[in-house]
Amino acid sequence: MVEPRSSRPSPPPVTAVREVVARALAEDMEPLGDVTAALLAPDAQATAFLVARREGVLAGRLCAEEVLRQVDASIEVAWAADDGDRIVAGQRLATLSGSLASLLTAERTALNLLGHLSGVATLTARYVDAVAGSVQIWDTRKTTPGLRALEKAAVRAGGGVNHRGNLSEWVLLKDNHLAMLGITEAVGRARAMWPGRTVQVEADHFGQLQEAIAAGADLVLLDNMTPDEVRRCVAERGEATRPLLEVSGGVSLDTVLDYASTGVDLISIGALTHSAPVLDIALDIDVEGDVGQTHPYVPER
Repeated sequence: MVEPRSSRPSPPPVTAVREVVARALAEDMEPLGDVTAALLAPDAQATAFLVARREGVLAGRLCAEEVLRQVDASIEVAWAADDGDRIVAGQRLATLSGSLASLLTAERTALNLLGHLSGVATLTARYVDAVAGSVQIWDTRKTTPGLRALEKAAVRAGGGVNHRGNLSEWVLLKDNHLAMLGITEAVGRARAMWPGRTVQVEADHFGQLQEAIAAGADLVLLDNMTPDEVRRCVAERGEATRPLLEVSGGVSLDTVLDYASTGVDLISIGALTHSAPVLDIALDIDVEGDVGQTHPYVPER
């Protein structure tokens, strides 16, 4: 059964979806199109089902729809689940009806995107569940080149929160920046050059946290610290609500609850996007025979 959500996660920008799908289909079909599907009778019709092979969280519905639309806009799609829904093994997620050749052409691209993005949502949900709402789980910029908007939408589908989307959104002063500029000077320059922009400072040790607080940073990234070191940093901030404190580096499903118990505001995890296993989703096709019989189709690999 689908577990309904009180509110739906925001989808990725449709322009990003169209661009990614167009590139993926071009990669799969240039220069001659689907030469195997071309062998089929042009009037052959089929009904297909997107089926979850493992439990997880669905994401990437718009991408699958866009693949089908770009391959053959006449394919009919009826969804039984939406992005952010918890799904179980064996669950039918959608029913597709239309040209057999078109369904086979669209199959792998649709499943690649749906499985990858659902994998991101599923791993995100595991972290969110592990901390039971005690702290926000954020992503990072460690995304697949060209897929960032889609992967960050998948993080939202899993209950996570997005860190900055790109280098233009806010200032993040990391160790390689601070090697040339001290924290105080760097924060001051950022305020002068980009007034209104969020300014975050990476801190590798307690002294850097103290300087970042004094300099007026909006956020401090506590990088590769132990839970005990993080607790000391939280205590140093005291009752103040700024700067926000972010834990990053060395966080796993085994340790995330320990970090969440320190009192930090958020935990960012690059693995949500760069190491999420694909969620196994298949396309099961019934082909309409000459006498109305159906024949199960074995999904291509």
